[in-house]
Amino acid sequence: MRNFIIACLAVLLFSELHAQQKEIEVYPTHWWTGMKNRSLQLLFHSNDDRILSVDKLVAKSSSPAIVIKKINRFTNRRYLAIDVEIAANAKPGLYQISFGGVALSEWRHIPFELKARSKENGKTRIQGVTAADLIYLIMPDRFSNGDPSNDHIAGMKDSVIKRDDIFARHGGDLTGVENHLDYLHDLGVTAVWLNPVIENDMATRSEHGYAFTDHYTIDRRLGGNNAYHSLVNALHKRGMKIIQDAVYNHIGTEHFLYKDLPDSTWFHFWPTYTNTTYKDQVLMDPYASAIDKKKMSDGWFVPAMPDVNQNNPFFASFLIQHAIWSTEEYGLDGWRIDTYAYNDLAFMNRCNKALLDEYPQLHIFGETWVHGIVNQAYFTRNNFNISYKSNLPGVTDFQLNLYGIAPALTQAFGWTEGVNRLYLTATNDFVYQDPMKNVIFLDNHDMSRFFSIVGEDTAKLKTALAWLLTFRGIPQLYYGTEVLLKNFSNPDGKVRQDFPGGWKGDSLNKFEASGRTAAENDVFNYVRTLANFRKQSSAIKSGKMMQYVPEDGVYVYFRYDDKQTVLCIMNTSDKAIETTAAKFAERTNGFSRLKNVATGTVTNLAGTIAVPAKSMLVAELVR
Repeated sequence: MRNFIIACLAVLLFSELHAQQKEIEVYPTHWWTGMKNRSLQLLFHSNDDRILSVDKLVAKSSSPAIVIKKINRFTNRRYLAIDVEIAANAKPGLYQISFGGVALSEWRHIPFELKARSKENGKTRIQGVTAADLIYLIMPDRFSNGDPSNDHIAGMKDSVIKRDDIFARHGGDLTGVENHLDYLHDLGVTAVWLNPVIENDMATRSEHGYAFTDHYTIDRRLGGNNAYHSLVNALHKRGMKIIQDAVYNHIGTEHFLYKDLPDSTWFHFWPTYTNTTYKDQVLMDPYASAIDKKKMSDGWFVPAMPDVNQNNPFFASFLIQHAIWSTEEYGLDGWRIDTYAYNDLAFMNRCNKALLDEYPQLHIFGETWVHGIVNQAYFTRNNFNISYKSNLPGVTDFQLNLYGIAPALTQAFGWTEGVNRLYLTATNDFVYQDPMKNVIFLDNHDMSRFFSIVGEDTAKLKTALAWLLTFRGIPQLYYGTEVLLKNFSNPDGKVRQDFPGGWKGDSLNKFEASGRTAAENDVFNYVRTLANFRKQSSAIKSGKMMQYVPEDGVYVYFRYDDKQTVLCIMNTSDKAIETTAAKFAERTNGFSRLKNVATGTVTNLAGTIAVPAKSMLVAELVR
């Protein structure tokens, strides 16, 4: 009988704790033992005004494993922040945070779990992303519908599937991505970057994912937390990696932190709605006005995305802790940071440092859609002697796109035009501490498809792909480029089309060779050949680079190290050309043959080297 009574009391206590947990949410939802930084700020939120508004509030922990350091209250008494410290010897387990006032009825007891850090084969799951990788960028809603049961989620504001509407949800999900990992692995992809997967419970335009409404929930229309764990685990089992898209600058108007403000300092509010100017130049301009700087950094990106005040220490802690939480929870290998230039840059340095202190192998790169090499370098680790010094490891290299590969294949050759533009942009790599950490690309979810930019010329596209897979930096391929998806980004929905074959009943299936045209298979196979070659190429993955001044539309560069030398000749002219190894003796001396990577053909270096019009030769030199 005694044991029965104890069991009943335990059930009642658990039920009470569960009910109290439901009426009060805590962020982060859980944490881990053995973290380097043991300080943590717990944010509690309740929809009941009475719960957190008691006078003479005190707090206590059920164990020395969690030490209460400070209680922070807000104008809105539905919020409470408690600073705690996790003991160095804390063990994984379920603990309890209690707070209340004088009366026992005012006390609340919230369970809080400390977990053991996840490992694979005794080591951390987190691998990092380097120039040895090939990133494949996917918009999950548009890639493949692997689980139709999550197409409609009751209670969510935007849960209608309309595949004929470029601004509606189409039903792609995380299971759809996982179902096609064999396709990606075969293509030569080693890392998958997904557009945001965090809940976006907005009434419209939720398909792109950039307006978070609950940081600690993976969008259920994409499959939720379980589907994300499954995808990441499946990637890691294949030796592949995952990159999560971070959005620090703004959230969605349906986020609880905006709908129920802790106080008025959590966002940048203006007397009347004020949009950002999108003018990053003012941040580095020695002559800039204060109001121009404020509009750039504190103006809203769009009306549906409130601009976060990252100078608010509580919001800053919320964002930084969420980044660490996500990295540990899911085993992330890298972060891509959205709209990097619009964030408070001092906050970004703090956030980057917090992540890298905990995970030194992690790679972080920021979106820097800016105009000018100096502008871009300003936001990453650079060699400038200036007051603001960024600690961001890498950036999305828009300069090599906008002022590099795009003009190389769309402009006639000139003193500063055509492929000379690509060469000249590369000559300025001295501004970066490590340009190999920059992510290079042909297109993405915001830009026109490169196939359309080059006039749907497959020869030019293959030339661009050869450059992407051999140049310095970390290459990123946008989904569907390898099967000739096209369109201009006016509006952006046109370049976010469904991958053909990703939905049951699709008339075409581009995931299979039999569903692709001859031209599509030609490009797919070309990418696969070069991408799998670079997996084994030490020269491309981590070697040096040497380039030669372009002549008559022909640009030559080498990737090399002590083990391997790769020759790259880009012929952007409309005529076939012939050249000789002697012109590049500095790098070709000691070699007798070259092996064409795409065809496998081996030729003698003593003769002429022929390169067809609008093509690029990638060849490994043989002694």
